[in-house]
Amino acid sequence: MEEMSTMPDSAVPGPVPAVPPTPPVPLAALLAREDLGLRQIAGPQDSATVIHWAHTSEMADPYPYLLGGELLLTAGVHVPEAAGSGTYFDDYVSRIVEAGGAALGFGVAPVHDTVPRALVVACDDYGLPLVEVPPRTTFSGVARAVWQLMAQARHTELRRVTEAQQSLAAAAARPDPVPSVLRQLAQRVGGRAALYAPDGGEVASAGRMPGAGGGGGLRSESDAGAALAGLVAVVRPATGNGSGAGASGGGGGVSAGGGGPTPSSASDTAAGVHLAAYALGTGQGFVLGVAAPRRDPGDHTIASVGAVLLSLLTGEHQSSTGAARSSALVRLLLGAAPEEVAPLLAGGERWVVVHARPDGQAPDAVTASALGAALGSALVDVDGDVVRVLVPAGHRELAAQPGWTCGASAPVGPREWASADTQAGRALSRARATRARLVRHGEHPGLADLVPPDEAAAHARTVLAPITANPALTETLRTWLSLHGSWDRTAVALSVHRNTVRQRIARCATLLSTDLDDPDVRMELWFALRQA
Repeated sequence: MEEMSTMPDSAVPGPVPAVPPTPPVPLAALLAREDLGLRQIAGPQDSATVIHWAHTSEMADPYPYLLGGELLLTAGVHVPEAAGSGTYFDDYVSRIVEAGGAALGFGVAPVHDTVPRALVVACDDYGLPLVEVPPRTTFSGVARAVWQLMAQARHTELRRVTEAQQSLAAAAARPDPVPSVLRQLAQRVGGRAALYAPDGGEVASAGRMPGAGGGGGLRSESDAGAALAGLVAVVRPATGNGSGAGASGGGGGVSAGGGGPTPSSASDTAAGVHLAAYALGTGQGFVLGVAAPRRDPGDHTIASVGAVLLSLLTGEHQSSTGAARSSALVRLLLGAAPEEVAPLLAGGERWVVVHARPDGQAPDAVTASALGAALGSALVDVDGDVVRVLVPAGHRELAAQPGWTCGASAPVGPREWASADTQAGRALSRARATRARLVRHGEHPGLADLVPPDEAAAHARTVLAPITANPALTETLRTWLSLHGSWDRTAVALSVHRNTVRQRIARCATLLSTDLDDPDVRMELWFALRQA
């Protein structure tokens, strides 16, 4: 056993500071060291118990000299002979617990042959882990083992952060950067990552809400999700007063960073889930929300890297792509063919046009930009209630977007962009009528391909001539046939009353002098409308 000092510790009493940002050491890892021979003989057997350092003291009242999180080591030099029959050990252990000590290590020899029974009882009563240190193990050896484990944990954490940074950077370089970054971030923290729009709506997300405490049921997960949305409101700049809204009460209180009325980041705990929110960029209004089952020291660094990357991806201006788009626009205005300017738009030979309508209020430029980022394209246009996005085909599979109803065209070349725009509009109408999140325009060969295009177009003009002068009749007939004659769905798709649909279809039947209940007639009209 090392030589014990009875001189007072050099620490000066004062406020208890926060533990350092170094990775703590699980007490179980220290107990697993066979070279130390440590044995826990009292207190809770909790795998979550961690220590931040080891400290030796022979003071009867160690409270003024503890910072919190220590493994306090003592040989019992301070213990009086009659300690077992009074309240000495109760007072001693209670002061360690009050100071935030993580565990107590008691050295057997040279002062005591065994750990005092009254000390074991007191540690059990106060829930303080008590570790027996055998005679062959010095306190300096225990302290060295703690620092070794901390160094290993620090190295592991640095390597984890470095690998996460590299994977996030690689994800940001993918054709679908925003979803890729969110997927990588969710994977690295073992939880869920979501991008929130300036209006508080969720733009894109990845991963799952961690299993919450108290059984981890849907109720807890729902509470954690609501708390995360509330935390996002804290860091999102509010219109008018410039301050964020308060977070919903979810757990251990909100801690924020960044200063001022609207912090740049905030953290909280709800239903056993660790939550964090990060404002993206300056004045953009986008916020990154992260939910994880634990809060490791490197998680904040990893999430911050993700926030920086998402800030760049959701920014309105990206110099290189912005210059290329401007060049493409100028060339189009000066008469260049679409296929000549398409390479400037960082796409391939095939493109998909997407029309989308939000579930809530009319879209603005920022919300539309976020949708474009989620779809993997910066080529976005807001046209009233509809957002149109020109997406390079083949880079990723188009997926339904939360909060949006979308229609997508078939993949086309630049020369067919206009026809693809029409396809996407019709697909969106069908998606709204059928309450589907995403409808794709079919691109399947059929009987129509057996007829030469010129002959098919001439036949269509002849069949549809009586109603061609009235575009409303033509579009109503097309939509009604595509929805199998449903009055209600057609009314939804066209945003008109169902009686208006009935009147228009009756008018079509009269002008075309045909029976629209006849399936052969419907088939011929559908063929003609597809060529129109």
